[in-house]
Amino acid sequence: MNQQLIIDKAAEDVKRELESDSSGHDWWHIVRVTRMARLIAEREQADVFVCELAALLHDIADEKLNPSAEAGMNKVRDWLVSYEVEAQVASHVLDIIGTMSFKGGHNPPVRTKEAQVVQDADRIDALGAIGIARTFAYAGWKGSLMYDPELSPRDQLTYEQYRNGKSTAINHFYEKLLKLSDMMNTETGKQIARSRHQYMEAFLEQFYAEWEGKDSL
Repeated sequence: MNQQLIIDKAAEDVKRELESDSSGHDWWHIVRVTRMARLIAEREQADVFVCELAALLHDIADEKLNPSAEAGMNKVRDWLVSYEVEAQVASHVLDIIGTMSFKGGHNPPVRTKEAQVVQDADRIDALGAIGIARTFAYAGWKGSLMYDPELSPRDQLTYEQYRNGKSTAINHFYEKLLKLSDMMNTETGKQIARSRHQYMEAFLEQFYAEWEGKDSL
C-alpha cells in the first residue's frame, strides 16, 4: 500500500472510531492536529508521512478512550499491520504515540524530530480559542464543574492525581494549558503557541471579571 493510500485508510478508520466522541478528542480534533503536524513537519524538515500518520492515530491509543493504555497501543499496532506499513515506520509511529502524552508533565522528552512535531501539533490544539472550547467540552464530558473559587488549582500532580483527581475547567488552565507554550519543541510550534497562550490569558481575565460582576464597571 502506498503512503497516500495508508493515510486515506487510517483517516477512514479513525473517523469511524472517533466521530461520535464528545470529550474533545473527536474526529475534528484529529483533522486539526494532522493539518498542524503537516504544516510544522514541512517547516521543520521532518518526515511528513510519519508525522501525518502518527497524528491521525494518536488518540486511538489514548487510555481515556480505551480499557487501558496497553489495549490502545495494541489497537494501533494491529491497524499498522493491516495497512502493511514498513516495520521501521510502524515502530517510529508507535514510539511517537507512546511518548507524546502530557500525563501531568511526567513524560520524559520525546526522542525524534517527528515526535516533537506531532507533540507540538497536539498541544497547540489545546491552546487558544479551540483549546478553551475543548476544555469546557471535556469538563462537561467528565462531569467536572466549570469553576469553583474554593477549589484551588493543584500543583506538582502525580499522574494518578492528574488523570482522576477532582478539578474544574478553569483549574485545568493552570494545571496544564498555561504550561504548554513553554514546553513546545519546535520553533514553529513556539511561534504558534505564543499567540494562542496570550489569547487564553485574556480569556481568563475576562472570565474572572464577569464572575465577579466587574466587567461593566
